Amino acid sequence: MNKMLAATTVLTLAFAGQAFAETEATAGTDLNMRAGPGVQHEVTGVIKGGDAVNVLGCIEEANWCEVQYEGESGWAYGDYLAAKMGEEFKPIYPNRQELGVTVVETPTFDKAEQDQNAAVGAGTGAAMGALVGGPLRAIVGATAGTVAGAAATEPKPEIKTYIDANPHDPVLLEGEVVIGAGIPETVTLYDIPEAPDYRYVTVNGLPVLVDPNDRTIVYIYR
Repeated sequence: MNKMLAATTVLTLAFAGQAFAETEATAGTDLNMRAGPGVQHEVTGVIKGGDAVNVLGCIEEANWCEVQYEGESGWAYGDYLAAKMGEEFKPIYPNRQELGVTVVETPTFDKAEQDQNAAVGAGTGAAMGALVGGPLRAIVGATAGTVAGAAATEPKPEIKTYIDANPHDPVLLEGEVVIGAGIPETVTLYDIPEAPDYRYVTVNGLPVLVDPNDRTIVYIYR
């Protein structure tokens, strides 16, 4: 297990006379798994939309949850995790007490990990706003078993070549980068001459393609 995760202090709380335990959740979309609880941390994997993930615990004061997925541990943004309550899915974070989700403390980092985080978040500065909405609403209230993963068409390789050759200052936005989330009007989007149906920008460390009509993310380069 990652050293940072091993250092996490888990606070087990009592609820309804029982100890909290791991909670099974479903990812509402393809969801980044990061090395720490925040978008400044590097992406270490991707939880496929519709897949089950074990939630080890969530931070009380921040919407980030420690998770295990396909044998790997990391952190995922709680807005895009939903758990089955009865026959419906409901978002984990606002329902964490009823679901019996363990509360965990924000982990500490050694100097090497802090330096890595700084490299990932370099040039972003303060958040310029927040990503708008996202796909969790598609599974909240749905009957268990009807969730589907997010699909995205692979763009032509020439698009990524252009983006790499024409970098712009990255931006930091509150929330996680997912397909279907909206980019606020305060963020500048950049043209791709050979692909007029797209715009691009680097958000939270990841280049993304954006539909210029509604400013929603349609592809993420991980």
